[in-house]
Amino acid sequence: MKELKRNIAIVCGGDSSEHDVSMRSAQGIYSFFDKERYNVYIVDVKGQDWHVQLANDTTAQIDKNDFTFVCDGKVVEFDYAYITIHGNPGENGLMQGYFDLLHVPYSTSGVLVEAMTFDKYVLNNYLRGFGVNVADSILVRRGEEIDENEVARRLGMPCFVKPAADGSSFGVSKVKEPDQLAAALRVAFMESNEVMIERYMQGTEISIGCYKTKEKSVVFPATEVVTSNEFFDYAAKYNGQVQEITPARIADATAKAVAEETSRIYDILHCNGIIRIDYIITKDAEGNDCINMLEINTTPGMTATSFIPQQVRAAGLDITQVLSEIVENQF
Repeated sequence: MKELKRNIAIVCGGDSSEHDVSMRSAQGIYSFFDKERYNVYIVDVKGQDWHVQLANDTTAQIDKNDFTFVCDGKVVEFDYAYITIHGNPGENGLMQGYFDLLHVPYSTSGVLVEAMTFDKYVLNNYLRGFGVNVADSILVRRGEEIDENEVARRLGMPCFVKPAADGSSFGVSKVKEPDQLAAALRVAFMESNEVMIERYMQGTEISIGCYKTKEKSVVFPATEVVTSNEFFDYAAKYNGQVQEITPARIADATAKAVAEETSRIYDILHCNGIIRIDYIITKDAEGNDCINMLEINTTPGMTATSFIPQQVRAAGLDITQVLSEIVENQF
C-alpha cells in the first residue's frame, strides 16, 4: 500500500512588524519542501484570523480547537507545523505552547527556549553564566527613569538601544550622545515594553546557522555582514543595503571556534530545528579574535536570498533534504 504523505503546515504571518517578511519566508520554505513526500500548506496567522491558503486563491479558516481545516467537505489534520513567524506569537513560545497542548510536533525549540531567546536581555544574562561572551547591557522597563550620564559612564558611547523582547529589526537605534537616549528609547518602546541599552562592539559581524538531528550535528559556513549603514538595520537587511559574504572572511581558527561555540550554545539551550546566531568578532589588546554573541534567531528568514539558504548552498547541502531531515527527526 502506498505510504500516506504527512500534512505539513508552514505557519507564518504573526502580529509583529515583520508580518510581511514572515510571509516571504513561508513562500521560500514552501518552494524548498519535497512535495512528492509531503502535502504542504501555508497557514497565515494574524490575530484571531487563522486561515490556510488553498488553490485558486481561496482560503479556509483554521479551527483553533484542533488546528484543522475543512476542504471539499473533508477535515484535514496536520502532522507537523513548520513555524516561520518572526516575532509574536511564533518566536516567543506562545505558538509552541499551543502546539504542545495539541501534541503537534513543530520545527522550533520548546516554550522555555523560545521565550528566553525572544528576550535578548534574559538570554544574554543566562548564557553569560555558561561563559558565552556578550556585551554589557542595561534593561529599562516602560515608565522607568534613567540617568543618561550614568548609562554613558557604564556602557560608553556610542551604544545601541533596542527592544528587549521583539523578533524584528524595528525600533533599534545607534546612539552617539547621551542626549539622544530619550528619543531612541521612545522608538524602541513602540515595539516592546522592555528596552535594552547595550554596549557597542567594534568588529566584524557574522551570522551562522546550525541544526541537529538524532543522527547528525550540522553547523553551516558563517556569513559575513558588511553594510555602509550605521548598523545592520531593517533597510540593510531587507532592502539590499548590505553585502553578504559566505563563507565569512575570518581566520580558519576563528571560523572553527565560532562553529564550536554555535554547537555548544545549541546544546546548552537544547534547541530544535534550524537556529541562526549572530556574532561580532572583536580584537583583544594583543590583536587576537574574540567571539561575542549578539543574539539568537530561532525562526530565521528562509527566502532564497536569506542567510540560511545561502549557507546551506555554501556547505554543499540540499535545502530540501535539510528540511526533510528536520521534520522526520520528530517521528
